[in-house]
Amino acid sequence: MAGLYHAAIVFLIVLTIVTFASSFWITNPYGRFASPGQRFTLPGKISWLMFECPQWWAFTVTFWLVAHRHGAPAIVLYVLWQSHYLYRGLIYPLSRKGDDKRFPISGIAFGFTFNAVNGFANGYAVALAPHLQHERWFVDPRFILGLAVAVIGWGINFQADRILIGLRADGGSGYSIPYGGAFRWVSSGNYFGELILWAGWAIMAWTVPGLIFLLFSIANLGPRAVATHKWYQQQFPDYPRNRKAIIPGVL
Repeated sequence: MAGLYHAAIVFLIVLTIVTFASSFWITNPYGRFASPGQRFTLPGKISWLMFECPQWWAFTVTFWLVAHRHGAPAIVLYVLWQSHYLYRGLIYPLSRKGDDKRFPISGIAFGFTFNAVNGFANGYAVALAPHLQHERWFVDPRFILGLAVAVIGWGINFQADRILIGLRADGGSGYSIPYGGAFRWVSSGNYFGELILWAGWAIMAWTVPGLIFLLFSIANLGPRAVATHKWYQQQFPDYPRNRKAIIPGVL
């Protein structure tokens, strides 16, 4: 399985580069960027579940298959990963009201493939990384710092999700300007929180797949956040001028 793991690492690196390069010409056509009458799509909630679910089973199957014993830090990371994707892949999409948006099947296939390979690579690395098999990793500055950063990122992401969901509390499907939380500084407060979360994970896990996942998240969410920021500015003449796209005061 080690050969498959190294192939997965190469695949994820290539996909990260391709994703970042293609973002200069293409914005994934879902949500506000979907084209009217777009064909070959599925309902949004079903789509979310389909392309996020590999992160559960790919990580789980790999984690328990490649090692018979796991250190406490590895178990903690496993629980944190599963808890996040329980929220991201199930609780979050089911809590969205008025979500009649559709998702292109091509995007579902891309997301499913990436999440399956990413879940496998991270599950493999967490299960076998030597430093994650010893309790002393709990007091390593990297684990402490990473956990703190990840918790802050998750909190920002969760609050941003609640704000966005609240904009459609009446069941409407239109767009309006979000306020509060990280949206005081950036147009994509949810993406901002997610990047902080995965930065924390990369530090806390201290594995190659963790770093690649952070870089992929930047390559994927960064350009979309910039496109979202421009869309808000075009759609709302009164849009707050002091906001940036995804990094407060910078970008």
